[in-house]
Amino acid sequence: MQERALLQSFWHRRVKEEESAGTTASADTDRLFTEIFEKYYSRIFNYTAYRVSCRYTAEDLTSQVFEKTWFRLHSYSPEKAPFEVWLFAIARNVVNDHYRSRKRNLFFSLEAVRELVSGKKTPDEQLLEGERNNRLSTALDTLTTKERNIVALKFGADLKNKEIAGLTGMSESNVGVILYRSMKKLKADIGSVEQL
Repeated sequence: MQERALLQSFWHRRVKEEESAGTTASADTDRLFTEIFEKYYSRIFNYTAYRVSCRYTAEDLTSQVFEKTWFRLHSYSPEKAPFEVWLFAIARNVVNDHYRSRKRNLFFSLEAVRELVSGKKTPDEQLLEGERNNRLSTALDTLTTKERNIVALKFGADLKNKEIAGLTGMSESNVGVILYRSMKKLKADIGSVEQL
C-alpha cells in the first residue's frame, strides 16, 4: 500500500512537472525505483523461478524485469491498473519472451553442474536438493502454460486470487478453480511436501 501512495504522488508530481517545464525528477525516480526493487525483488524472482525452473535463468529474467521497469516507470498510470498488476505483467511478458526465444534443452543443464561444484553444500545435500528440485520441476512441467503461470503468480509472486484475476483477465473464481486443479495435479505427481 505504501508503494501505491508513493507511486500516486510520484505520478501526479511527474505530470505536473511535465506540464510546467518538462524538468526531470531523477532523484525521486532513483529513490522510487530503489524502493520498488527492494520491495518486489524476491517476489519477482520467485515468480520467474516457478516459471523457468532454473535459478540462474530466473536471476537473469528478474534483472530484465527490473530493467524494463526502470525504463517504463514514467509510463505507469495508476488509473489503468494497480502497480503490482503492471509490474507482474512486465514479468509475465519477460518470461514469455524468454520461452519464445530459446529452444529447450532437456538433456543437460550447465547451471546444475555449476551449482553442484560450487561447494556451498555437501555433495549429498546438493544431490538431495537437486532431486527435490527436479521432481518439483518435472511436476510443474505437467501443467499447462496457463496453469503454471497462475501457480507462479500465486506462490512465486504471492499475489491474491483477485490480483491474479486482474492481471490475467480471468474471473477470480476461475483463478481459484485453476489453482485447485493445478494443486491436485501436482499432489498426484509428487504427493505431499514431506514426500519431496
